[in-house]
Amino acid sequence: NDSEDDLFGDYDSFYGSDSLLAQVDDIEHKYLQDKNMDIKAAGEIIPGNLQSGIHQKKQDNFSTSENMVVLKADKEDALQMNENEPVDNSQELTGSILDDLPSSQLLYFEKMDELSSGSRISPDSERRNKCVNSSSDKIRSLSSFCPDTEDRNRPTDFSSGSKCDLFKTESLKDHLKSAMTGNAKAQTLQVSKTKQLKEAVLSEEICVAKKTIESSSFDIGPFYGLPSKVKDLFRQFRGIETLYEWQHDCLMLESLQQRKNLIYSLPTSGGKTLVAEIIILQELLCRQKDVLMILPYVAIVQEKVWIQGLSSFGIELGFLVEEYAGSKGRFPPIKRRIKKSLYIATIEKGHALVNSLIETERIDDLGLVVVDELHMLGEGSRGATLEITLAKILYTSKNVQIIGMSATLNNVRDLQKFLQADYYTNNFRPVELKEYIKIRDTIYTVDSKTEKGFTFSRLLNFKYSSNLEKADPDHIIALVTEVIPKYSCLIFCPTKKNCENVASMVCKYLKKEFRAHKEKEKQDLIKNLKNIGNGSVCPVLKQTIPFGVAYHHSGLTNDERKSIEEAYSTGVLCLLACTATLAAGVNLPARRVILRAPYVANDFLKKNQYKQMIGRAGRAGIDSAGESILIVQEKDKHLVQDLVNSPLDNCYSNLLLELNKGMQSLLLSLVGLKIAVTHEEVNNFMCSTLLGVQQQLLSKGKSLSEIVKDGLENLTEKGLLKGRVSEKDYNSKCTLTITPLGKATYKGSIDLAYCNLLYRELKKGLEGLILESNLHLLYLATPYDMTSNCSPDWMIYLRQFNQLSAAEQKVADIVGVPESFITKKASGQAIRKNVDSAVVNRLYLSFVLYTLLKETNVWSVSEKFNMSRGYVQNLLNAAASFASCVLHFCEELEEFWVYKALLTELTKQLTYCVKTELIPLMEVAGVLEARAKQLYNAGYKTLAHLANADPETLVRMIEHLSRRQAKQIVSSAKMLLSEKAEALQEEVEELLKVPADIP
Repeated sequence: NDSEDDLFGDYDSFYGSDSLLAQVDDIEHKYLQDKNMDIKAAGEIIPGNLQSGIHQKKQDNFSTSENMVVLKADKEDALQMNENEPVDNSQELTGSILDDLPSSQLLYFEKMDELSSGSRISPDSERRNKCVNSSSDKIRSLSSFCPDTEDRNRPTDFSSGSKCDLFKTESLKDHLKSAMTGNAKAQTLQVSKTKQLKEAVLSEEICVAKKTIESSSFDIGPFYGLPSKVKDLFRQFRGIETLYEWQHDCLMLESLQQRKNLIYSLPTSGGKTLVAEIIILQELLCRQKDVLMILPYVAIVQEKVWIQGLSSFGIELGFLVEEYAGSKGRFPPIKRRIKKSLYIATIEKGHALVNSLIETERIDDLGLVVVDELHMLGEGSRGATLEITLAKILYTSKNVQIIGMSATLNNVRDLQKFLQADYYTNNFRPVELKEYIKIRDTIYTVDSKTEKGFTFSRLLNFKYSSNLEKADPDHIIALVTEVIPKYSCLIFCPTKKNCENVASMVCKYLKKEFRAHKEKEKQDLIKNLKNIGNGSVCPVLKQTIPFGVAYHHSGLTNDERKSIEEAYSTGVLCLLACTATLAAGVNLPARRVILRAPYVANDFLKKNQYKQMIGRAGRAGIDSAGESILIVQEKDKHLVQDLVNSPLDNCYSNLLLELNKGMQSLLLSLVGLKIAVTHEEVNNFMCSTLLGVQQQLLSKGKSLSEIVKDGLENLTEKGLLKGRVSEKDYNSKCTLTITPLGKATYKGSIDLAYCNLLYRELKKGLEGLILESNLHLLYLATPYDMTSNCSPDWMIYLRQFNQLSAAEQKVADIVGVPESFITKKASGQAIRKNVDSAVVNRLYLSFVLYTLLKETNVWSVSEKFNMSRGYVQNLLNAAASFASCVLHFCEELEEFWVYKALLTELTKQLTYCVKTELIPLMEVAGVLEARAKQLYNAGYKTLAHLANADPETLVRMIEHLSRRQAKQIVSSAKMLLSEKAEALQEEVEELLKVPADIP
């Protein structure tokens, strides 16, 4: 480069007949003739010193870059075996190690030896050289090398069918010179050579893959445009050796090559997620853009981040995985200079994240949005939130690609029009699914070709005594004993209570032999549950687990649920009685799925719910077939005929649901984010929503413009918007503005029904916030929407009130629940004074949270308040999330500055609900309270301790910790440390920035 000092001057060995270039040509010919090297796949690494030269001009800090490591070392350092031993001791290894390197790399090391003789790099090379032989083999196998001079300008065929231009002879001198220039200037890296070799391979593959993807839609490199390491990681973390044919076809679609939006639909267990993950990795690694993945539930977000190993992929491939669920997530996210981020979010958090990116004009940082369970668009207020999120992305950015997937889509044309997407579908299922229904003792095969919809299959072969017939009229024991304990089975029940009853009933009549199956593991599970419950175990689980049976529903605590899921996945439990939420939640497949009744609570089963439940039948790689059996009473026979033969449910917009709540929320944020600030602009935006596509079906006689106008009027009346929208002075081009309250409402994701009430309560709190304890703050952070399901026990209410200090009792009076009211209610007296029941219930729930934060024991608190432990756990999770929302609400209103610090701390306490010293450990995925205590007591007290832990040592030291869980904990800790280090580095660099006008 002319602008740089030439460190080699006119050093003529580059030009003469004995020049380095001539030597390179000569030795390469000989080397390649001897070795008969084959040319490898496009995207595989060109030798580090050659390729690094090419990228030198593009990478300002190339030699020290984390991702593009130049293999820079003198020969003595590369071969030194131990820090404390002289270099001479390792000379005998020179031949064997360097013989495995390409010839140009040998010359490179020799040249570096000449240039740097007398200099020494601080050695830490014992670790490096143990792996040099194997690493050099790997590099050689991954290197694409020109076989002779005349072939260098010719395209080369690769195994993937792609082509790339190899380097030309005349530029080789410049390549070597620029690489050596960079190396001579660079500081010495104190990094393991093995690590450098691996990083070089990965970095070069990423660059080549990136080039091939950009250059041609058909030229995709070794593994769908990704480094070959990605394929190795799928094998290592998931056990995936090859892709299904449909997955390959889908990834090769022209619409994906052209970055068009895509909807794809396959049956449950078809392998949809793997396709999405490959597309996500392409975006992160090849196109260097951030990615947002939206999932329906918190549990699935956590499973995706940690259990399915995306955090492990991030650590290995150099990107960050950030969880946006519950109270977790930063708005806006940290802007990273180097590493890209994969945001894995619930629907609500995904919406808040997109809002923050639009507001900070960073929406184009996103390259891809992936939506799992796209049919959620049609499900209530959460569907409305998802529709709003996608509509905003489509409207504000033309560069973000949207991928939607689902197993249960019907009116796809509407969704295609809304998302401007292509569509791919396939009926593939890795394991055949056989559908049956059972009426009395007869099993029928579901067959849509017949008139009735099902045909006779067989009679149940199980002898029932009269007592057993009374206890089990639906023959559940006959159905489960055909498969357990050898195979697994799920029984979907209509209610939580029914789950527990079924589990107990089955165990009561199972033979004693069932207890012998994995007996030790089952005893360990009971001990683990006892630790989780601080000495308490659910009596139902204590009775059923010895038989390999358990129940699974929202009444369990998070720790209990995870333990039961783990035990089921490893075969310790063979039968789960569960509610419908398991079908939509974590992935727990079974050989046989039994539907106890065609109901969810009191509602008849919907086709989509039915499909999700039966989709759990059949485990890929384990079962040859999966079976589903729906138990039907004679009275429901005709309804079930309609169910099994009907098409999937249509997906309709929910923006007009609940008095247009979704619509008003959308209008508020459109104006707040300045996406659309006039009635005319809002109308244009609305045409790009799913409601806009379906307005003829859903608008109920009103035009879309009229619905918009009504919504804007309503928001103006509530004091959330300003502008002329009434009939008198209406002007479609009049600019609307958002009020401070309106901005706080949409940024805090506060329900419009409660925003004014929340404002009044926070304002009232400023007049006399009781800070002797956190009870008053807890009241303000108790979710409004949980009060309707609360029925206080008045004796408990009074007892808890009497245990409060005088100052804490004053909180009840301030919020509007006098002591006299509670006393009269507890004694059964008539109440003359009218007291708001919502406030009464909310205060009762805040008593529950207050006790929970003091005792940090869900079991003891649930007993004190006579509530299920699952309900208490859900209340805690909801309060943590709502406290986070209230915090963001207060951040937008200057008058509430005092709440910011208070709510920040309270949110953290509610999120983890443990003693302060355990909070750092609780940040790690898979570590809940019981596990955090175990780790702390074993000496693992910080994130760094866990990140540096050996998984095998953890397994030995921590009781009931599986090898998979140990690896997950270490991986999670590493990812969190990486995120924190990255954030600190960004902050430091921001502080050190010198303004451009300062010399």
